[in-house]
Amino acid sequence: MPKSLTYKKAGVDIDKANRFVDAIKVMSKTTINRGVVSRPGSFGALFDINFLKYKKPVLVSSTDGVGTKLLIANLTGKHDKVGIDLVAMNVNDVLCTGARPLFFLDYIATGKINQKIMKSVMKGIVEGCRLANCALIGGETAEMPDMYRGEDYDLAGFTVGVVEADKIIDGSKIKYGDVLIGLPSSGLHSNGYSLARKALSLKEQKEYAQILLKPTCIYVKPILSLLEKIDIKGMAHMTGGAWYEKLTKVLPKGFCFEVNKGSWPVLRIFDLIKDKGHIPEAEMYRTFNMGIGFCLVVSPKDVTAVHAFLRSQKVDSFCVGQVIQDSKHKVVFK
Repeated sequence: MPKSLTYKKAGVDIDKANRFVDAIKVMSKTTINRGVVSRPGSFGALFDINFLKYKKPVLVSSTDGVGTKLLIANLTGKHDKVGIDLVAMNVNDVLCTGARPLFFLDYIATGKINQKIMKSVMKGIVEGCRLANCALIGGETAEMPDMYRGEDYDLAGFTVGVVEADKIIDGSKIKYGDVLIGLPSSGLHSNGYSLARKALSLKEQKEYAQILLKPTCIYVKPILSLLEKIDIKGMAHMTGGAWYEKLTKVLPKGFCFEVNKGSWPVLRIFDLIKDKGHIPEAEMYRTFNMGIGFCLVVSPKDVTAVHAFLRSQKVDSFCVGQVIQDSKHKVVFK
């Protein structure tokens, strides 16, 4: 008689996956807020936005991942912060419309569940949700031995936020003379790692791992508080495409950002990558945030108040440019 085949023998251990899910439930409880609706028999996560008392609520959603930064985590065995990156990449995006992130869901795919690694990743996701004041209300962990090699894994995240219909920020109010304010990044955040890894040797990746693995800053709390005081005309999360694509998404036609190089400190890691990889400067600004993780566009009259408020929140900020009239370019550097 041939031996019977089971799911576990095929490489998927349901019991181990269930134990991991039980551990996640304990961690995620620390992120629960008033909107979370508990229905044990539900096949979907439930959230009630009525407690927020919006007049005309508009939902804003985002999905993103961490990318090849995970290869640095695998190389060094440090997985405790990439979960923060996963949350940050999503909540910072919905924040750009003026939305408050409500809840988050994660998706983890791996060849073989390693409880220690997965719990470490989840701790980062939970920490990210707390930093963003959003609830971790669901997720999925998929063990796929024929899709991923060994304990390699990938991450995806999903968030939904809400904003009043008449308070959506879309850049339409931006005009000539408005000021571009930049908030510092902690490093590469979660972009450009394919290029960074090509530029740096494995030895250098390990040597600078602590810098390379610094999690993406979550700007939700200070910016939502700032929105209650200042009329912000546009916001940009400086991710893939950075200065040439992400920043310029908020610009109305006929306008251009004139960016003043030297108006903020460029982190040393960017110079290292540029020098080691012999990367053209324009390519650096198209790929990396270069030390600025989030940008605001405000009226000149509000600049002093913005800086003062962010300082009170212990967040640095720099005047990095201004809006000029130019129908041929979206961004120019001086």
